[in-house]
Amino acid sequence: MPVIAVIGAGPGLGLSIARRFGKEGFQVALVSRTQDKLDALAAQLAEDGIEAAGFAADVTRPDSLQSALAAVADRFGALDVLEYSPADPTFAGAAAVDATAQDLHKQLDYYLYGAVAAVRQVLPAMLERRSGTLLFSTGASSIRPTGGAFGSIGVAAAALRNYAIALGIDLAEHGVHAAHVAIGVYIGSGPGTEPETIAEHYWHAYTKRDQAEIVHTAPGGTR
Repeated sequence: MPVIAVIGAGPGLGLSIARRFGKEGFQVALVSRTQDKLDALAAQLAEDGIEAAGFAADVTRPDSLQSALAAVADRFGALDVLEYSPADPTFAGAAAVDATAQDLHKQLDYYLYGAVAAVRQVLPAMLERRSGTLLFSTGASSIRPTGGAFGSIGVAAAALRNYAIALGIDLAEHGVHAAHVAIGVYIGSGPGTEPETIAEHYWHAYTKRDQAEIVHTAPGGTR
C-alpha cells in the first residue's frame, strides 16, 4: 500500500488530505506536536477504514522531525508522498516594518527549515526508487505580499515556495515531483473554502504531476 505523511496534521485541512489519500488506499502517517491529538485523528480515520498512525514531532527541531519520519518508514515503509503544511494560529507574525532578524528566523525555522529537514530525510529513498511526490503548502502571502502580521510570515512562506518550485525543477528528471499549493482563503469560511475542497488540489498534484504550483483563490477558484 502507498504511504503519505501529513506534516502539520490537524482536524481541518490535514485531516481532509489524509482522508482524500486514505480513501484511495494510502496508509497515512500523521505528524504534529501532540501525540494525543494525533491519536484522536488516527481514530477518526480508522472509522473510515483508513490505516493511520500518529508520530509526534516539532517542525522547528529537525532532529525531532527526522526521527519521526524514520519511525514512519519503520511502521509503513518508504513514503510515496510527503505533504508539508504546518500551521499554528497562535504563532504570531510581525509587520515588515517592525520585523527583526529574530522574527524572521522564527518563521524560517517553522516554514522553511522544517521542510528542508523533512525532505532530506525522505528524498534519498525516493531518488533510489525514482518515484515520489513532495507537496508544500503556504498561504497566499507567499505569492502576494501583504502588510500587517503577515509580513514576516510571508517572507518565510515565500522562501518555502521558492524551495518547493526549485526542487521540482531539479527533481523532474529523477522521477520525483514537487509542487506548491498556495491557499488564498480562510479555510472553512464559506462555500469553496471547505478543507475537503482544497484537499482535492493535493490529489490532483499527486495524480496529474502537471503543475509546479496550484493557487486556491476565490471560492472554488484556482490559478
